[in-house]
Amino acid sequence: MLLDIYKNDGTVSGQLELNDDIFGIDPNENAMHQSVLTYLANQRQGTHKTKTRAQVSGGGKKPWRQKGRGTARSGSSRSPLWVGGGTVHGPFPHKYNLKMPKKLRQLARKSALSLRAIEKNIILVEDVKMNSIKTKEFVQMLKALNIYGTKTLVFLPEYDKVVYMSARNIDRLSILTTDVISTYDILCHKKLLIFTGAVDKIQNALNN
Repeated sequence: MLLDIYKNDGTVSGQLELNDDIFGIDPNENAMHQSVLTYLANQRQGTHKTKTRAQVSGGGKKPWRQKGRGTARSGSSRSPLWVGGGTVHGPFPHKYNLKMPKKLRQLARKSALSLRAIEKNIILVEDVKMNSIKTKEFVQMLKALNIYGTKTLVFLPEYDKVVYMSARNIDRLSILTTDVISTYDILCHKKLLIFTGAVDKIQNALNN
């Protein structure tokens, strides 16, 4: 797959051949679906908890005598039937972690990248070198590429504090390095802005 490479001002500076085994496969919906489910499950903390009648403080004294009052017998004011009592079958802390085989994870990322390529939503840009933190400069680049205001994911070849700090507060824009981007991140954004230095890293990671 051959894509144009853009400069910061929106003009075309050349072309780059992308690996069809990564950016040109038939998207596997099942792999992408499984990857998104795994990602979302692993985000859950699983710290939810309610107290049972054994864990609610108080209630050690029998509220009234067993017989003679004409009412139901009761052994504790912390019964689940009473206000202030414990909870029956409530949630308890546990992990929701799921795992996927490596090949299936790679297939899901390849499918997500290929899907965006089919939609023509991948934009290649020359590597940006910024001397100081200037959000305005990054916004100008997005406007020149006609993607400002569109939900966009930026692929950085490696962490660059100046570029990251310049872009992180832009609305509807996420900026991440290639080693932490997931299938969920790709599918969650309409446009993918990939710096040319990140292309080889993506292809090397998904070819292993």
